[in-house]
Amino acid sequence: MSSVWSQLVGQEPAVEVLSSAAAAAARIVAGELDAVHERGRAGAMTHAWLLTGPPGSGRSVAARTFAAALQCLSGTGCGECTGCRTALHGTHADVRLVVPEGLSISVAEMRALVQSAARRPTTGRWQVVIIEDADRLTEGASNALLKAVEEPPDRTVFLLCAPSDHPEDVSVTIRSRCRLVNLRTPPPEAIARVLLEQDGIDPELAQWAASVCGGHVGRARRLATDENSRKRRETVLRIPLGLNRPSDVFGCADELISAAEGDAVEESKVRDEAEKAELRTAMGGDATGKGVAGAKRAAEAAVKALEKRQKSRATRTQRDTLDLALVDLVGFYRDVLVTASGAKAVLTHPDHAAQIATAARQWSPESTLRRLEAVLACREAILWNVKPRIAVEAMVTALRQG
Repeated sequence: MSSVWSQLVGQEPAVEVLSSAAAAAARIVAGELDAVHERGRAGAMTHAWLLTGPPGSGRSVAARTFAAALQCLSGTGCGECTGCRTALHGTHADVRLVVPEGLSISVAEMRALVQSAARRPTTGRWQVVIIEDADRLTEGASNALLKAVEEPPDRTVFLLCAPSDHPEDVSVTIRSRCRLVNLRTPPPEAIARVLLEQDGIDPELAQWAASVCGGHVGRARRLATDENSRKRRETVLRIPLGLNRPSDVFGCADELISAAEGDAVEESKVRDEAEKAELRTAMGGDATGKGVAGAKRAAEAAVKALEKRQKSRATRTQRDTLDLALVDLVGFYRDVLVTASGAKAVLTHPDHAAQIATAARQWSPESTLRRLEAVLACREAILWNVKPRIAVEAMVTALRQG
């Protein structure tokens, strides 16, 4: 197996920073460096990190990889020792991962996490806390985390992940106490190489998926392996030139919402059923015989609570997948502007070059820009909890009007 750093696609500058910090962390554990002195030195190990980057750049992958390197028995992120393998697979006792199930991370969840993070490592070298989507922290949760970041326990490391387009959503007081690592959009050739080597994808399909995924590694993998994902993308990209009649507004809005919901259901279905089955088994809900009625009632109550969390997670997943569809639309209008201007920039959707050229001939640059701004306004409206269907219908109306 290769080192843990091979998990990061096209992120050589970030790998250099994180691997140097992991090496310094290993020297701290060995007593060769003073941890307090290290925090103030540039390029060294520190107790709090903020990993930012565009969607699909691998923020959470970078956090897990760094956590594995910190727990590595050799301090290099070898990828072969128990520390590396368990940290990467999410089973290490001293690596805690917080993934928001709903639209935010609550103060109660953060207080419990901070309390457990204050303990000494049990089996590993460091107590590592990974917070995905740290921009979803509520104000109370941010305050609870701030206290721990201001007075960090020994041998505890906080790894916060947040999108680079909304870094200000992470409290400025927390940001000021974190070392910032910026991830970049991976180049298509790096993504194609991963699809070829790690997933065994056909070379031609891997090249296509890498060229149209917008630098989103997970999206490239889904497009390369799932025909339904490819069909839903085609549905979204038919919208710009498919708004010929007033009735098309509602039809296209329906298609866009349905495409996003289809992606979300596909992503959640298997995971939801597996969680329910595991919970019922753990609580004895599938047992038979005398005295099991109470266990079954308790299991059903727990399943209902789980379903409530899953519903909240589904809402978030649908919004995230809808946002990906909107990003595809932004890319289309951006490509129209690029084509109309005669620039030599690479297209976001090179497989739709003919449709993009047609739109560039039909629309003025001003009307194309208005359409692009309508999509961006829709993204912002959904971010502010406007019902997705209302926001999408308003956007599609603006797209038709130009």
